[in-house]
Amino acid sequence: MTELHTLAEQLAAEHDLPDKALHALIAGRNAEIQRYLAQRAEALRQKIYGNRIYIRGLIEFTNHCKNDCYYCGIRRSNGKAQRYRLTRADILACCEEGYRLGFRTFVLQGGEDPYFTDERLTDIVRAIRAGFPDCAITLSVGERSVQSYRALFQAGADRYLLRHETATKAHYDRLHPPAMDFERRMDCLRQLRRIGYQTGCGFMVGSPGQTDEHLVRELRFLKDFQPHMVGIGPFLPHADTPFRDQPGGTAELTLYLLSLIRLLLPEVLLPATTALGTAAGDGRERGIRAGANVVMPNLSPLSVRQKYMLYDKKIFTGEESAQCVACLAKRMASVGCEIAVSRGDSLIRTQHNDFY
Repeated sequence: MTELHTLAEQLAAEHDLPDKALHALIAGRNAEIQRYLAQRAEALRQKIYGNRIYIRGLIEFTNHCKNDCYYCGIRRSNGKAQRYRLTRADILACCEEGYRLGFRTFVLQGGEDPYFTDERLTDIVRAIRAGFPDCAITLSVGERSVQSYRALFQAGADRYLLRHETATKAHYDRLHPPAMDFERRMDCLRQLRRIGYQTGCGFMVGSPGQTDEHLVRELRFLKDFQPHMVGIGPFLPHADTPFRDQPGGTAELTLYLLSLIRLLLPEVLLPATTALGTAAGDGRERGIRAGANVVMPNLSPLSVRQKYMLYDKKIFTGEESAQCVACLAKRMASVGCEIAVSRGDSLIRTQHNDFY
């Protein structure tokens, strides 16, 4: 048995490894180790969650953003972006259609759009909560004040996704303009946990300047923070950003990291993301086989899906569409899984740990 196999077995048994060992697994990865880790991660996912895959109805309700992240297609400086905002009525119509299709979680995702004040956004959350009391509401709208997070939670939001993108400050500074602050992003995550949200974070795989050492830091951050959800996907360049000529991240490394994350955080909710499906046609199925247990089909009106273009070649009209639940069910059945019509809450309970 090789040293890598020994480390992989230790990770599967103990759900943690020293940073040096994690680095060895990342730096020395090969196809054989990837298959082994995927098998162990899939078995662990089945042990905890069975063959149920949770679906989230994604509503991309605004592509206006005040930020200028160097990697993002809806960055403020992209004058070619076709901007839009969904109305309250549009969003509720998406929820009505999603509920009929079997969705019991709605994810409101958008750029950091100042138009959606606390008053406007809490009104939308209250309306969804009143209309769909048995559903979970997830928000993914970036950095806001503690008062805003608290107001949205009190209005009925259950979960909050805030991708940190990288857990290394110097790397964060390479990916973002000076106006954006690494410590503020991390503090937002801490505040979300304290308020009581099921909190999700995540990072890009293969972003410009990312090293194996950065990836070890990502895994250590996740283990210490104990998020309820982790969303990762390959960095995919957009033609109208400063990183247009940078190489994209790979599906293979993303899948490898999904397995590592499942083994580090056995109960975490782990999506097979649209970016993974864009990088590889069967990326989401392979993600499930690597330990993922969530997929997020698009519920947004078809007229705006192509406008929410964070990266080039994003899939938006095929089987990732929420309207094709039957197609998705067949794809999940092909890897021995079934779609669950439920909220699909995390089994991780909020705990105050050393991260605080």
